[in-house]
Amino acid sequence: MQFRQQALAKLQSPEELDLPVRLARPQGWLALSITVVVMATASVWAVTGSVASTVAAPAILTHGQGSYILQSPVAGQVTAVLAKEGERLPANSPVLQIRTSQGTAVVRTVAAGRITALAATIGQIIQTGANVAAVEKIGQATDPLYATVYVPAVNAASIPAHAAVDLTVSSVSTQEYGVLRGQVKSVDRTAQSAQSIAAFLGDDQLGKQFTADGRPVAVLVKLDRSTDTKSGYQWSSAEGPPYKLESMTMATGSIRLADQRPVDWLLP
Repeated sequence: MQFRQQALAKLQSPEELDLPVRLARPQGWLALSITVVVMATASVWAVTGSVASTVAAPAILTHGQGSYILQSPVAGQVTAVLAKEGERLPANSPVLQIRTSQGTAVVRTVAAGRITALAATIGQIIQTGANVAAVEKIGQATDPLYATVYVPAVNAASIPAHAAVDLTVSSVSTQEYGVLRGQVKSVDRTAQSAQSIAAFLGDDQLGKQFTADGRPVAVLVKLDRSTDTKSGYQWSSAEGPPYKLESMTMATGSIRLADQRPVDWLLP
């Protein structure tokens, strides 16, 4: 009964139109203003700002022409090994001597290069077409090193020309000497098979290793040269390691991808 009387009294009272209406407290206006400013700033950044990203992938240091696998043109028994691992040889140099049913044959290099692996030993019986050596193509001793980074194919289109690359070299202490600097020279748009990688590097195992997670794209990286370091290349530290780098050294490459606008993530 008491609530009914209060309701009737409310209906009979004037509407009090002359009193100001309070829409919000000052604290509410402050919070709303801050929210509007933050949203406006985020919208502008989404359209005009950019976000840098990188992709990391396995890499290997080589000379630019790659390697080839030397195969025996004949079948027979190896009677002499005429080359050593690490030795630089001109084209048509003898590598193995083989005794065959027709006499003695010599296996020779196809192109000038450095013997990176010998797969034959004295007394071994080999068949025609057997892999007997891996030869890295080197024209001159001063030929520069390059890095080949095997990047997942889905990232290939995002790699801009001359993109910066940091290489963590397996034989160099990163904490002490930092990372090796370089930039993208070219991007092979065709995904590499294990066979094509093995043919370029002269190593079947590396072909399998670099394709373990799918067929990658080969990114050729030109290393930044420096006359102030022992290695002859530029590092994130001042001097870099106190020794020269060898080809066929494993590394991990971190490539900076093309910058993206945040608004692109929201667009289909």
